[in-house]
Amino acid sequence: MSAPRSTARRALAAVAALPLLALAVTACGYGSAAKDDAPKADVSTGGKKLSADTVKIGYFPNLTHATALVGIEEGIIAKELGSTAVKPSTFNAGPSEIEALNAGSIDIGFIGPSPAINGFTKSKGKSLRIIGGSASGGVKLVVNPAKIKTLDDIKGKKIATPQLGNTQDVAFLNWISEKGWKVDANSGRGDVSVVRTDNKVTPDAYKSGSIDGAWAPEPTASKLVAQGAKVLLDESTLWPDNKFVITNIIVSQKFLAEHPDVVEAVLRGTVATNAWINANPDKAKASANAALKKLSGKELPAEVIDPAWKSVQFIDDPLAATLDTEAKHAVQAGLLEQTDLGGIYDLKPLNKILKAAGRPEVADAGLGVK
Repeated sequence: MSAPRSTARRALAAVAALPLLALAVTACGYGSAAKDDAPKADVSTGGKKLSADTVKIGYFPNLTHATALVGIEEGIIAKELGSTAVKPSTFNAGPSEIEALNAGSIDIGFIGPSPAINGFTKSKGKSLRIIGGSASGGVKLVVNPAKIKTLDDIKGKKIATPQLGNTQDVAFLNWISEKGWKVDANSGRGDVSVVRTDNKVTPDAYKSGSIDGAWAPEPTASKLVAQGAKVLLDESTLWPDNKFVITNIIVSQKFLAEHPDVVEAVLRGTVATNAWINANPDKAKASANAALKKLSGKELPAEVIDPAWKSVQFIDDPLAATLDTEAKHAVQAGLLEQTDLGGIYDLKPLNKILKAAGRPEVADAGLGVK
């Protein structure tokens, strides 16, 4: 759950009160640069240089990755890193980000639960750790109201998901199964046609009539609504307390072992960013949109970003129990072999930061490093 504004302000104030100021950040990837409007000096290490000159951070140009978008755009993460430069890169799909992490092209990434699970299991638990949460929610089932008026009308229709085996794909397949309908997970054929369609082209696919709706993350869902689609279901209503992880923060185990001080500094930056977002929602929304404009060449119109922004919660808790549930859904769908996720989390650095801020520690659902 997002921190109350008063708590968020205290957390941000605690960060701001440190004798830490920002260094310029070297931008790369798609050219998204953090602002640098403070004197150059090392930050949260009390003037000590961190163990790495650069940290390479990967994320998606999506609102569900706004912790990264805003944290880099506003220089909040950079202020925690001091003379360690942030080198950002953006990705359009989880598998490519996992490949980049495994190859050392990025050190830390913002990513959905399904690719994090897949990356961990395919490496036999050796590639990554989840070190924090970033966002919950922001996923909706949106449909053509002329063709679909009730949830039962989904049967026999063509519904898009972003990618075979991705987080939304697994969620939709599980929902279909709970309805008692049959679909072959790999082909997408059955009582419902599951059409794997990149989020970038889903609006055009909807406009052309090649799909009847989509189980989609924001801002894709709101883009469809702007074209006349209707929200039939918000996925958050299917989860306890209306919360489920949509974006995690992961790190390569090699980088975590070699540069724990840098990892901790990045986490301080993400905690401060989420506090700032929750205390300043309108400014944060504008900041995220500015970052998206730098990455894609255009900003989201108000009719898209306003409803999309409201549906995402920015949190530090990785909601580990919901990731475990999502893994079980993937196994049930036949997209993941039964596996042991023990050790996928290392929340010790995050909990150290939260404890220092006087906030409750977060749980790893028994899946943390021993």
